[in-house]
Amino acid sequence: MEKLIEKASVLMESLPYIQSFYGKTIVIKYGGNAMVDEVLKRNFALDIILMKYIGINPIIVHGGGPQIGETLKRMGKATEFVDGMRVTDRDTMSIVEMVLVGKVNKEIVGLINQNGGKAVGLSGRDGQLIRARKHYITKPGPADKRPEIIDIGMVGVVDAINPQVLDTLASGDFIPVIAPVGEGEDGRAYNINADFVAGSIAAALKASKMVLLTDIRGVQDGEGNLLTSLTLPKVDSFIADGTIHGGMIPKVEACRIALDGGVNKVHIIDGRMLHSVLLEIFTDTGIGTQIVAGSPQSG
Repeated sequence: MEKLIEKASVLMESLPYIQSFYGKTIVIKYGGNAMVDEVLKRNFALDIILMKYIGINPIIVHGGGPQIGETLKRMGKATEFVDGMRVTDRDTMSIVEMVLVGKVNKEIVGLINQNGGKAVGLSGRDGQLIRARKHYITKPGPADKRPEIIDIGMVGVVDAINPQVLDTLASGDFIPVIAPVGEGEDGRAYNINADFVAGSIAAALKASKMVLLTDIRGVQDGEGNLLTSLTLPKVDSFIADGTIHGGMIPKVEACRIALDGGVNKVHIIDGRMLHSVLLEIFTDTGIGTQIVAGSPQSG
Protein backbone atom coordinates (compact mmCIF):
# COMPACT_ATOMS: atom_id res chain seq x y z
CA MET A 1 0.00 0.00 0.00
CA GLU A 2 2.86 2.40 0.80
CA LYS A 3 4.30 1.89 -2.67
CA LEU A 4 0.93 2.69 -4.23
CA ILE A 5 0.65 5.86 -2.16
CA GLU A 6 4.18 6.80 -3.21
CA LYS A 7 3.23 6.37 -6.85
CA ALA A 8 0.17 8.56 -6.33
CA SER A 9 2.36 11.21 -4.69
CA VAL A 10 4.66 11.23 -7.73
CA LEU A 11 1.67 11.76 -10.00
CA MET A 12 0.42 14.61 -7.83
CA GLU A 13 3.86 16.24 -7.88
CA SER A 14 3.80 16.19 -11.68
CA LEU A 15 0.27 17.63 -11.98
CA PRO A 16 1.22 21.35 -11.84
CA TYR A 17 3.87 20.77 -14.53
CA ILE A 18 1.44 18.86 -16.73
CA GLN A 19 -1.03 21.72 -16.39
CA SER A 20 1.70 24.30 -17.10
CA PHE A 21 3.00 22.59 -20.25
CA TYR A 22 -0.33 21.44 -21.68
CA GLY A 23 -0.46 22.54 -25.32
CA LYS A 24 3.14 23.82 -25.19
CA THR A 25 6.09 22.79 -27.39
CA ILE A 26 9.21 21.18 -25.93
CA VAL A 27 12.21 20.58 -28.21
CA ILE A 28 14.40 17.62 -27.21
CA LYS A 29 17.86 16.96 -28.61
CA TYR A 30 18.33 13.19 -28.49
CA GLY A 31 21.89 11.93 -28.51
CA GLY A 32 24.65 10.16 -26.64
CA ASN A 33 24.27 6.81 -24.94
CA ALA A 34 20.49 7.21 -24.85
CA MET A 35 20.58 6.48 -28.58
CA VAL A 36 22.69 3.32 -28.18
CA ASP A 37 21.49 1.43 -25.10
CA GLU A 38 18.42 -0.65 -26.00
CA VAL A 39 16.66 -0.14 -22.65
CA LEU A 40 17.23 3.61 -22.75
CA LYS A 41 16.05 3.79 -26.36
CA ARG A 42 12.74 2.11 -25.64
CA ASN A 43 12.12 4.12 -22.48
CA PHE A 44 12.90 7.36 -24.30
CA ALA A 45 10.29 6.46 -26.90
CA LEU A 46 7.75 5.72 -24.15
CA ASP A 47 8.52 9.03 -22.42
CA ILE A 48 7.91 10.94 -25.64
CA ILE A 49 4.65 9.09 -26.26
CA LEU A 50 3.49 9.88 -22.71
CA MET A 51 4.27 13.56 -23.21
CA LYS A 52 2.19 13.60 -26.38
CA TYR A 53 -0.75 11.81 -24.74
CA ILE A 54 -0.93 14.33 -21.88
CA GLY A 55 -1.14 17.24 -24.29
CA ILE A 56 2.48 18.34 -24.76
CA ASN A 57 3.95 18.82 -28.24
CA PRO A 58 7.42 17.17 -28.23
CA ILE A 59 9.78 17.74 -31.14
CA ILE A 60 12.89 15.54 -31.39
CA VAL A 61 16.16 16.54 -33.02
CA HIS A 62 18.69 13.71 -33.08
CA GLY A 63 22.41 13.36 -33.60
CA GLY A 64 24.29 10.39 -34.98
CA GLY A 65 28.03 11.06 -34.91
CA PRO A 66 29.07 7.60 -33.63
CA GLN A 67 26.84 5.86 -36.19
CA ILE A 68 28.36 7.96 -38.97
CA GLY A 69 31.86 7.14 -37.75
CA GLU A 70 31.13 3.40 -37.66
CA THR A 71 29.69 3.43 -41.19
CA LEU A 72 32.64 5.37 -42.60
CA LYS A 73 35.03 2.93 -40.93
CA ARG A 74 33.21 -0.08 -42.41
CA MET A 75 33.39 1.52 -45.84
CA GLY A 76 37.12 2.14 -45.44
CA LYS A 77 36.79 5.91 -45.59
CA ALA A 78 39.14 7.87 -43.35
CA THR A 79 37.70 10.51 -41.02
CA GLU A 80 39.44 13.81 -40.34
CA PHE A 81 38.40 16.34 -37.70
CA VAL A 82 39.26 20.02 -37.41
CA ASP A 83 38.38 21.66 -34.08
CA GLY A 84 36.05 18.76 -33.36
CA MET A 85 34.19 19.04 -36.68
CA ARG A 86 34.19 16.28 -39.24
CA VAL A 87 35.70 17.26 -42.57
CA THR A 88 32.91 16.36 -44.98
CA ASP A 89 33.56 16.04 -48.71
CA ARG A 90 30.72 15.22 -51.10
CA ASP A 91 31.17 11.46 -50.80
CA THR A 92 31.21 11.69 -47.01
CA MET A 93 28.12 13.92 -47.06
CA SER A 94 26.25 11.26 -49.02
CA ILE A 95 27.13 8.74 -46.33
CA VAL A 96 26.23 11.20 -43.55
CA GLU A 97 22.81 11.81 -45.09
CA MET A 98 22.27 8.09 -45.63
CA VAL A 99 23.06 7.30 -41.98
CA LEU A 100 21.23 10.22 -40.37
CA VAL A 101 18.13 10.29 -42.56
CA GLY A 102 17.92 6.73 -43.86
CA LYS A 103 18.99 4.81 -40.79
CA VAL A 104 19.07 6.65 -37.45
CA ASN A 105 15.99 8.76 -38.11
CA LYS A 106 13.93 5.80 -39.26
CA GLU A 107 14.95 3.72 -36.25
CA ILE A 108 13.72 6.42 -33.86
CA VAL A 109 10.49 6.88 -35.79
CA GLY A 110 9.93 3.12 -35.88
CA LEU A 111 10.51 2.74 -32.14
CA ILE A 112 7.99 5.45 -31.30
CA ASN A 113 5.40 4.06 -33.71
CA GLN A 114 5.88 0.48 -32.53
CA ASN A 115 5.07 1.57 -28.99
CA GLY A 116 1.86 3.38 -29.82
CA GLY A 117 3.01 6.84 -30.90
CA LYS A 118 2.58 8.71 -34.18
CA ALA A 119 6.02 9.88 -35.33
CA VAL A 120 7.10 11.28 -38.70
CA GLY A 121 10.73 11.45 -39.77
CA LEU A 122 12.15 14.56 -41.43
CA SER A 123 15.42 16.05 -42.47
CA GLY A 124 15.96 19.77 -42.73
CA ARG A 125 15.56 19.43 -46.50
CA ASP A 126 11.90 18.41 -46.15
CA GLY A 127 9.57 21.35 -46.59
CA GLN A 128 12.64 23.61 -46.58
CA LEU A 129 12.64 23.20 -42.81
CA ILE A 130 16.33 24.13 -42.33
CA ARG A 131 18.01 26.60 -44.63
CA ALA A 132 21.77 26.22 -44.23
CA ARG A 133 24.88 28.08 -45.24
CA LYS A 134 28.41 26.76 -45.50
CA HIS A 135 30.51 26.87 -42.34
CA TYR A 136 34.16 27.86 -42.37
CA ILE A 137 36.56 27.52 -39.47
CA THR A 138 38.53 30.68 -38.75
CA LYS A 139 41.84 30.49 -36.94
CA PRO A 140 43.78 33.57 -35.89
CA GLY A 141 46.95 34.17 -37.88
CA PRO A 142 50.12 36.00 -36.89
CA ALA A 143 49.71 39.60 -35.76
CA ASP A 144 50.63 40.96 -39.19
CA LYS A 145 48.54 38.53 -41.23
CA ARG A 146 44.88 37.78 -41.83
CA PRO A 147 43.14 34.90 -40.01
CA GLU A 148 43.35 31.46 -41.60
CA ILE A 149 40.08 30.33 -43.20
CA ILE A 150 39.67 26.55 -43.29
CA ASP A 151 37.15 24.88 -45.61
CA ILE A 152 35.84 21.68 -44.00
CA GLY A 153 33.49 20.75 -46.80
CA MET A 154 29.75 20.19 -46.59
CA VAL A 155 29.41 21.33 -42.98
CA GLY A 156 26.80 24.01 -42.41
CA VAL A 157 25.23 26.34 -39.91
CA VAL A 158 21.57 27.21 -39.62
CA ASP A 159 20.64 30.23 -41.72
CA ALA A 160 16.86 30.09 -41.22
CA ILE A 161 14.09 27.81 -39.98
CA ASN A 162 10.78 27.43 -41.78
CA PRO A 163 8.42 25.94 -39.16
CA GLN A 164 5.45 25.48 -41.49
CA VAL A 165 5.92 21.73 -41.87
CA LEU A 166 6.23 21.35 -38.08
CA ASP A 167 3.03 23.33 -37.53
CA THR A 168 1.26 21.09 -40.02
CA LEU A 169 2.45 17.93 -38.26
CA ALA A 170 1.48 19.30 -34.85
CA SER A 171 -2.03 20.03 -36.10
CA GLY A 172 -2.25 16.37 -37.16
CA ASP A 173 -1.10 15.16 -33.73
CA PHE A 174 2.21 13.78 -35.06
CA ILE A 175 5.60 13.77 -33.34
CA PRO A 176 8.31 15.22 -35.62
CA VAL A 177 11.72 13.50 -35.54
CA ILE A 178 14.33 15.67 -37.27
CA ALA A 179 17.73 14.74 -38.70
CA PRO A 180 20.21 17.66 -38.60
CA VAL A 181 20.74 17.99 -42.35
CA GLY A 182 20.01 21.36 -43.92
CA GLU A 183 19.81 22.58 -47.49
CA GLY A 184 21.79 25.48 -48.92
CA GLU A 185 20.72 27.97 -51.55
CA ASP A 186 22.67 25.82 -54.00
CA GLY A 187 20.35 22.89 -53.26
CA ARG A 188 23.13 20.87 -51.62
CA ALA A 189 22.86 19.07 -48.31
CA TYR A 190 24.87 20.29 -45.33
CA ASN A 191 25.65 18.45 -42.11
CA ILE A 192 24.83 20.64 -39.08
CA ASN A 193 25.55 20.24 -35.37
CA ALA A 194 22.37 18.76 -33.86
CA ASP A 195 22.57 20.93 -30.71
CA PHE A 196 22.48 24.09 -32.85
CA VAL A 197 19.62 22.71 -34.92
CA ALA A 198 17.64 22.04 -31.74
CA GLY A 199 18.36 25.54 -30.44
CA SER A 200 17.38 27.16 -33.71
CA ILE A 201 14.13 25.18 -34.00
CA ALA A 202 13.24 25.91 -30.37
CA ALA A 203 13.83 29.62 -31.01
CA ALA A 204 11.80 29.64 -34.24
CA LEU A 205 8.86 27.95 -32.52
CA LYS A 206 9.18 29.99 -29.30
CA ALA A 207 9.16 26.65 -27.49
CA SER A 208 8.42 26.54 -23.79
CA LYS A 209 11.54 24.46 -23.13
CA MET A 210 14.50 22.85 -24.81
CA VAL A 211 16.17 19.76 -23.35
CA LEU A 212 19.61 18.48 -24.42
CA LEU A 213 20.42 14.85 -23.57
CA THR A 214 24.11 14.24 -22.89
CA ASP A 215 26.40 11.61 -21.41
CA ILE A 216 27.21 13.64 -18.30
CA ARG A 217 25.07 14.91 -15.43
CA GLY A 218 24.95 18.48 -16.73
CA VAL A 219 27.17 21.54 -16.41
CA GLN A 220 29.71 21.04 -13.61
CA ASP A 221 31.99 23.34 -11.65
CA GLY A 222 35.75 22.95 -11.42
CA GLU A 223 35.41 20.29 -8.72
CA GLY A 224 32.90 18.19 -10.65
CA ASN A 225 29.83 19.34 -8.72
CA LEU A 226 26.59 19.66 -10.69
CA LEU A 227 25.45 23.24 -11.27
CA THR A 228 21.67 22.99 -11.14
CA SER A 229 20.75 26.55 -12.22
CA LEU A 230 22.65 29.05 -14.35
CA THR A 231 22.03 32.35 -16.11
CA LEU A 232 23.59 33.32 -19.42
CA PRO A 233 25.89 35.90 -17.75
CA LYS A 234 27.11 33.16 -15.40
CA VAL A 235 27.65 30.86 -18.39
CA ASP A 236 29.82 33.55 -19.98
CA SER A 237 31.94 33.88 -16.86
CA PHE A 238 32.39 30.09 -16.65
CA ILE A 239 33.49 29.96 -20.29
CA ALA A 240 35.94 32.79 -19.67
CA ASP A 241 37.55 31.08 -16.65
CA GLY A 242 37.59 27.62 -18.26
CA THR A 243 34.98 26.00 -16.01
CA ILE A 244 32.87 25.37 -19.12
CA HIS A 245 35.16 23.99 -21.80
CA GLY A 246 35.48 21.44 -24.61
CA GLY A 247 32.31 19.78 -25.83
CA MET A 248 30.13 21.60 -23.32
CA ILE A 249 30.75 24.95 -25.03
CA PRO A 250 28.69 24.20 -28.18
CA LYS A 251 25.91 22.86 -25.97
CA VAL A 252 25.63 26.03 -23.90
CA GLU A 253 25.92 28.10 -27.09
CA ALA A 254 22.96 26.14 -28.49
CA CYS A 255 21.14 26.99 -25.26
CA ARG A 256 21.97 30.66 -25.87
CA ILE A 257 20.40 30.50 -29.35
CA ALA A 258 17.19 29.13 -27.84
CA LEU A 259 17.02 31.62 -24.96
CA ASP A 260 17.84 34.60 -27.19
CA GLY A 261 15.00 33.43 -29.44
CA GLY A 262 12.44 33.55 -26.64
CA VAL A 263 12.54 30.05 -25.14
CA ASN A 264 11.75 30.23 -21.40
CA LYS A 265 14.25 27.66 -20.13
CA VAL A 266 16.75 25.15 -21.43
CA HIS A 267 18.01 22.03 -19.71
CA ILE A 268 21.17 19.96 -20.10
CA ILE A 269 20.60 16.53 -18.57
CA ASP A 270 22.07 13.05 -18.30
CA GLY A 271 20.41 10.89 -20.94
CA ARG A 272 21.94 7.76 -19.39
CA MET A 273 19.35 7.90 -16.63
CA LEU A 274 16.03 6.15 -17.19
CA HIS A 275 13.16 8.59 -17.80
CA SER A 276 15.57 11.52 -17.61
CA VAL A 277 13.33 13.82 -19.66
CA LEU A 278 10.32 13.20 -17.45
CA LEU A 279 12.36 13.61 -14.27
CA GLU A 280 13.69 16.97 -15.42
CA ILE A 281 10.39 18.37 -16.62
CA PHE A 282 7.84 16.95 -14.18
CA THR A 283 9.57 16.95 -10.79
CA ASP A 284 10.32 19.73 -8.32
CA THR A 285 14.07 19.11 -8.16
CA GLY A 286 15.00 17.99 -11.69
CA ILE A 287 18.19 16.09 -12.44
CA GLY A 288 20.43 18.29 -14.58
CA THR A 289 21.31 21.92 -15.27
CA GLN A 290 18.69 24.49 -16.18
CA ILE A 291 19.78 27.70 -17.88
CA VAL A 292 17.70 30.87 -18.11
CA ALA A 293 18.42 34.26 -19.61
CA GLY A 294 18.09 36.12 -16.30
CA SER A 295 17.69 35.02 -12.70
CA PRO A 296 17.29 31.25 -12.14
CA GLN A 297 13.74 30.13 -11.41
CA SER A 298 12.19 26.87 -10.33
CA GLY A 299 10.21 24.56 -12.60
